Amino acid sequence: MTISGGKTALIAMSGGVDSSVAAILAMRMGYECTGVTMLLAPVDGPLRTARGDVLDLNNYDAAEVAKKLGIPHQTLDFRREFGEGVIEPFVSSYLKGETPNPCVNCNAEIKFGLLYEYARSHGFYKLITGHYANIVKEAGKNFRLAKASDTGKDQSYFLYSVTPEKLKHILFPLGGLTKNEVRRIAADEGLFYADRDESQDICFIPEGGYAAFIEHYSGKSSVPGNYIDLSGKKIGRHKGISRYTIGQRKGLGIALGRPVFVKEIRYETNEIVLSDEEDVFTGQIEIGEIVMHTEVPAYAGVMIRYRADPVRAAIKQISESHLLAAFDKPVRAPASGQAAVLYDGDLVIGGGRIV
Repeated sequence: MTISGGKTALIAMSGGVDSSVAAILAMRMGYECTGVTMLLAPVDGPLRTARGDVLDLNNYDAAEVAKKLGIPHQTLDFRREFGEGVIEPFVSSYLKGETPNPCVNCNAEIKFGLLYEYARSHGFYKLITGHYANIVKEAGKNFRLAKASDTGKDQSYFLYSVTPEKLKHILFPLGGLTKNEVRRIAADEGLFYADRDESQDICFIPEGGYAAFIEHYSGKSSVPGNYIDLSGKKIGRHKGISRYTIGQRKGLGIALGRPVFVKEIRYETNEIVLSDEEDVFTGQIEIGEIVMHTEVPAYAGVMIRYRADPVRAAIKQISESHLLAAFDKPVRAPASGQAAVLYDGDLVIGGGRIV
């Protein structure tokens, strides 16, 4: 199908408040909307919506909202692609002692990968989602990703991989709103779940936690190993490196008479290095798999985890796909596998993964 242009929009609808209000606002802007719900879950698990809710075909929230709004609705089964592009890298990364962020992969591979291509190939001019972020059109018609007005809900950190070329055909209607304003719109429209709690954490992790899911999915049991101190001395035993992350203090199961923190996870030797808190701070990080929206700057604000404040750093490109960020002040516990996103004020410059 050729691209029709104009005011046609595909709305990613999970059944939650945010995506439902995004659809409402898109209609108010004059878009001819079609709702779509992605099924994202392990292929051998229960059907789940993008919110992580187990799908009940007799009470399908997204379809009900679409019906109430008078727009068509369809379902796309991306479970296989989600498993290959999101879950498998997540599990593999954790087994290597990294701290992956599957939301970044999901946005890159699924929402603004497969779904974006589906929207473009089926004649939709815009793909619309309920993310809290803004798209700024600069002089020369260049599109830039920017932080949401509600900094407490801003999701630009997870979206750094969405390139300016794609941003031209993407819309985030919630970017200028607060969560309370979104709930108010939902209530005004008579959505029955306007005050419903949001889904939390990673959508495909069921009750039981990361470690249980990783063991079940990979078929590999956690292998206990040694805690060691900075000198290499054995000081205790851990329950398997996939159960820990850099900077962790609680749940270590060791008493040394003072607080200690995970400084390093050594996959090759199955060892975890514990230290005092001041030792988990570092002055620089290497960032790999970079996606840049502009030329590499000399300086940028670098966010090393979701909702952290960006810290000013000198940026040096050390290879085609890697940057070195040297911070003006040390940052606490940057973890391999996490995203590091570069900002110029509210504008996203680019990002990658901490290596």
